Formats: sequence, structure tokens, C-alpha cells
Amino acid sequence: MLEAVSSHFATVSQTLCPVPADQRPINEYRDLQGSWFFGWSMWPLPRFQRRLALLWGMAGVVSGPLAIASMTSQAAPAKVAVAGVLGANLFVLLVVVRLILGWLYVGDRLQRPTVIYEETGWYDGQEWPKPEAELAQDRLIYTYELRPILQRLRVTLIILLLFSVSLIGLWGWL
Repeated sequence: MLEAVSSHFATVSQTLCPVPADQRPINEYRDLQGSWFFGWSMWPLPRFQRRLALLWGMAGVVSGPLAIASMTSQAAPAKVAVAGVLGANLFVLLVVVRLILGWLYVGDRLQRPTVIYEETGWYDGQEWPKPEAELAQDRLIYTYELRPILQRLRVTLIILLLFSVSLIGLWGWL
């Protein structure tokens, strides 16, 4: 019974809502959830960390030889190693920044009381105020599902930045 009422209200909301389905914040959130790239952020922490470590290793396979090729033969081997590690770390840092930006965009759209959308192209932007029930639902999703993802990504970003700064300091010390 409750499912029938819920689906009825969802149908009414969808028929009254002029926003195209792919531009609705809840659908944008679901798209990111199902995305192979953005979905990593929702994985359990150990699995997420393994994925970042795998990315770091793959980037190291590229940045290591680049560091070797770009340094003179008189450069200290330690400096070459630090350059390779820093290059790999910067790649992972860029990936994390991209994850944060994607989730922040959807989070902003979930929290706003209005939905800005385009009917047919960039030149005919419209704004639709969300009904109270939809706004409350979107804000709950942001608070309990999206905010923890953003928190994890921010902590990861800070750790990567601190590691990069320490590598730069090590470079100067060598």
C-alpha cells in the first residue's frame, strides 16, 4: 500500500516537473552512483584505498621512466626516485580532485531550492522551484549519503597534498 502511494506521488511529481529527467538532481546523483569512475568513492574504505594504490602504481609506471629520462645522468638516484613518486602522486591527486568536483556539483544541485535546467539548449535556461517534499528528500540524500563521500575525498586530498609537500621538501633536502 505504501509503495503504491509513494509511486503515485513520484508519478505526479514527474508529470508536474518540467525538468528533463537527465537534469534532475536525484537522477544526476544516481548516475554518479552507477558510474564506474565516481562509484569508487562509495566503495568500502579498504577497497577504495586499493583502487587509489593501483592508480598510483600505474601512474608510477609512467612517471618513473619519465623522471629517469628527464634527469641528467649526474642527478642523484634519490632525486630521480622522488621525482617519479611525486609524478605518480600528482596524477592520483588530480583524480581525487575530479571526484570531488563531480560530487560537489551534484551536491550543490541537491541542496538548492530550485533546479536550473535547459529545455533544448544552452540558450533557453529555466529555473524550477522544487516542491517542499522533493527539497527535503534531496537534502536528506545530501546529508546522509553524499556528505560522507565528500568527507572521505577531502581527507584523501589532504593526505595526498601533505605527501606531495613532504616529497617536495625531500627533493630540496637531497
